[in-house]
Amino acid sequence: MLKLNVFVGSAVILSAPVVCADEVEAQQSFSGFTGLYNTPNAVVLDKGEVSFGYNNKLFDLSKSYVDGHNFIVSAGLFDGLEVSGMIASNTMHDNFFRVGFGKQVRDLSFNAKYQIPYIPEDWFDFAIGVKDIGGDVNLYETYYAVASKELWNFRFSAGVAKSDRPYGIMDGVFGGVEYQVFDWFSLQAEHDVEAFNAGAKVTIPKKWLYDIGELTFTSRFYSNTDYSEEDTYWGVNFSMPLSSEDKQNYKKVEAAPYVAPVSTQSIAKIDDHGLGFIQTAMAPELAEQPKALTVVNVKQAPTQNTQKLATSSLNSQVIELKEALINDGFENVVVGYNLNTVFVNFENSVFNRNDIDAIGVVLGRIAESVTNESTHFNVQLSKTDIPLIAIQGKVDNYRLFIEKGVSPDLNVQQGKASIPEGVVWAGKAEASPYFKPRLTLSPATSTTYATDLGVLDYSLGLRAELDVPLWQGGGIKVTGQTIIDESSDFEDNGVFNNYSLDEGIVDAMLHQTFALPFGFYNQTQIGFFKSYFDYKAIINETAWVSPEGRHIVSAKVAYFDYADYRASREYETLTYQYNWVERDITLHATAGSYFYGDSGYQLESRFWFGDSYIAVFYENTDAQKAGVAINIPLTPRKDMKVTPFGQLKGRDNWRIGLSTQIGERNVLVFNQAYAPSSQITLDKTMYKRGRLTSSYIYSNLARMKEAYESYK
Repeated sequence: MLKLNVFVGSAVILSAPVVCADEVEAQQSFSGFTGLYNTPNAVVLDKGEVSFGYNNKLFDLSKSYVDGHNFIVSAGLFDGLEVSGMIASNTMHDNFFRVGFGKQVRDLSFNAKYQIPYIPEDWFDFAIGVKDIGGDVNLYETYYAVASKELWNFRFSAGVAKSDRPYGIMDGVFGGVEYQVFDWFSLQAEHDVEAFNAGAKVTIPKKWLYDIGELTFTSRFYSNTDYSEEDTYWGVNFSMPLSSEDKQNYKKVEAAPYVAPVSTQSIAKIDDHGLGFIQTAMAPELAEQPKALTVVNVKQAPTQNTQKLATSSLNSQVIELKEALINDGFENVVVGYNLNTVFVNFENSVFNRNDIDAIGVVLGRIAESVTNESTHFNVQLSKTDIPLIAIQGKVDNYRLFIEKGVSPDLNVQQGKASIPEGVVWAGKAEASPYFKPRLTLSPATSTTYATDLGVLDYSLGLRAELDVPLWQGGGIKVTGQTIIDESSDFEDNGVFNNYSLDEGIVDAMLHQTFALPFGFYNQTQIGFFKSYFDYKAIINETAWVSPEGRHIVSAKVAYFDYADYRASREYETLTYQYNWVERDITLHATAGSYFYGDSGYQLESRFWFGDSYIAVFYENTDAQKAGVAINIPLTPRKDMKVTPFGQLKGRDNWRIGLSTQIGERNVLVFNQAYAPSSQITLDKTMYKRGRLTSSYIYSNLARMKEAYESYK
């Protein structure tokens, strides 16, 4: 009788007049996909939105709904595609070896839903989806197609599903209706083939939570199913955009062709001391030559051109520009000019999440400081005196880009800038990057999910990474960590004790990087490495990046010698990376033999949203595994400046993921396809995971403009 009264009350409310809600909100269902309770609608999460949810409505091995635990993470990978993962469990910590198998459920499942494009917006939305993909035991496997139509403040959904679940749940024709009563309150009613369900959702809007995200509370307060031990179930969900710097938040800007100034002077030559195969940043070398012209000695220069430069207003402008760049926190700053071009060399140590912000600030400073008409700029971004990116353009045109949004005429190239003779330098290189320690703090984790021993077992620690640049392309890096907390299974004598985090110094490496001709880089690391045992290690990586930066091929070879035993380990891998910058997707394929003797390949797609990404990956070595991972920055967009005593910052990329074995019984597989290395790699330091390339810069010009406007 109580259920009937609740249902009648809901029906009365549903018949009330339409009020003040602008659109029908889409929320996470109890089943993991966007929808109502047990049924989906045809709506998907927006691209770049992530959602974290929990509810207590579990369908378990007793073939009925019980009070349990469902943990759900979902994300919009690109327009129209939503993926999610769900852990379902009766209890949090029960050991199935003790309570007996077959009495409880602890299941990890993956779901996907795709909204079919090209259907006119005023018709309806249509989506297809699957729940519980892959694996040996698929407790919730369901395939469905659903259509939804919004009218006034209602969304009506109807579809058909195929499932082997008992009692016909989601196995046939289903439907539902959602009514957005207020912006913060909605009612839902559905028929999941087996039963009729109804409930309500209350949403705390984003503007009440400092525009971070939305928090939703859900209650299913009515159901006429005969297979439930509870009348009411509840859930909570938090959704937010993964990154505020996502490209879709900026107005698209296209670059215009660049025409370089006419010069009759030859390219300046640098004494390479017999190391011509090594590319070095040209501006510091030129400024440090004894015969180099500077703003101090140019007034005594006898030539007509240098006399013009001495009286030019560029004298004061380049000095002002150099001071501004140093105040911004950039290192190794060199500024010079000739009759028609301003040259800038700099290194970025403050915008560690993405170098494109640093480039935007530097180009903005040039447009701000240099006011002479028809002046060009030539900018070199380097790292420990290794040239990475060269950018040319017209100052007036770039100023119009900042002020009015016109297309900037830029020429972006990988590697070293070309600098003609006749340059007057505003002093020598300042703000040296060398012998200044940089300390990075981040979490360290070793975890297992949804095993027979518990929903989550973990070893959680704090990691400190100390990097000290010493000379061109070289430095030392020392990493230490300490354990903060562990679950009982990771403690001494626990099942996962062997996989607990190591404490103390876990690596100490000397690293050296060279930029070679034709887009090649080489990096070598030598030192101490700890991975359950102590090793003396040498890691060598050679990589090639294409002129536009779309293709990157790298080969890595490593040798590890036990410190206390007469034995060794090694690995050899070959990796190809394609940077699809227009879609903010990077595709990765790696093959080789790995640290623990397994061999095979890995495939991964990374979907970038600003400085974060969601990855979908597949591994095939000793076992087949599939999984998802999320990578986020744990540091502000702009870090503190480097002082003479060093710099304290957070990790600019921190990744955590989960995977499951597919194709057979899902047993635990630890450290498959494991290739140990440090945070100092070519991918992370030389081309920022594919985001320090000419094609990436051309595709993200709007962010460069916004970075200058935000930090000028």
